[in-house]
Order: sequence, then C-alpha cells, then structure tokens
Amino acid sequence: MRRRSSAHPEPVTPGPGQESVWDYPRPPRLEASDRHVVVRLAGTVVADTRRALRVLETSHPPSWYLPPGDCDMTLFSAAPGSSFCEWKGLASYWTVTVPGETAERMAWSYPEPSERFAELRDHIALYPPTFDCTVDGEVVRPQPGTFYGGWVTNDVVGPFKGEPGTMWW
Repeated sequence: MRRRSSAHPEPVTPGPGQESVWDYPRPPRLEASDRHVVVRLAGTVVADTRRALRVLETSHPPSWYLPPGDCDMTLFSAAPGSSFCEWKGLASYWTVTVPGETAERMAWSYPEPSERFAELRDHIALYPPTFDCTVDGEVVRPQPGTFYGGWVTNDVVGPFKGEPGTMWW
C-alpha cells in the first residue's frame, strides 16, 4: 500500500513583484484584475479583456475568468457534461471552434455559482495548454498536471498543485 503524505512542500520565497500561491487563502478568494488578458486559438482572438476575475487558492496558480462580453461568443458552443467545485458550484463546459481548429470542452463557466462566487456568473475560463494565453503580453504557462486550469506567469511562485507528488496536498 502506498503511503499518503499530507506534508506541504517548502514554498518558494517570492521576489519583488511576485506572489506566492502559498499566501493564497483556502477557501479561495475572488479578485478583479485590470491586467490585459488575451486568449487565442490557432491565431484567432477568442477573448481580449482588462476586466478579468482571478480565483486565488492555496497551492494553485490563479485561474482567470473572462467576462462573456469580452469573449467572441460566436466561437463558443455548449459542450456536454459538467463538473462540481466545492467552492464555486456546478460548472458547464464549452467547445471553442475557429477556422482549422476545435478545442472540445476546453472552456468552462458557472451559470449559477455559489453565493460567495456570484461575480463569476457566466464568466469563461479556458485551459492554457490548449489556448495561447497572455497576461500583459507575457505568455502563460499551464498549471502542471491535466486537471487544473491555473495560469502560471513570472509573478507567481509555487510549488504548484499538479506537479508530481502533490496529489494529497
């Protein structure tokens, strides 16, 4: 039998202008951002905003949620299935289609989020491994692993949930 370890890793000390994901709260916090977020798929702009919301949770890089008015919703179609987040509620999925490429179930939203996350209603989150995402011109790196949708930028330090050996954090 494999032993579970609940030990947390040694957090990286943030430098000037950086945040540590180990300083983020649990339960998560929602905050507005005026940083310039652009998302592309196969070169087509899917979203462009300075009105994003970030979800900040201990050990996770931020997940970015974009207002539907700043997304080209003509590229989005409802996808089957759903998932449940203990904090935000029931998520719906989206497929994004641009000329020459389709990203099936690679975006999600909360049509009826929990009261604590009511501002997230209908905002769209996208998985960065599938899309070309930038924050203030910096190319976003995806959160490690295949489950989470966090965005890693140079101003966020970990280690991050999703890396090998983090299952029990």
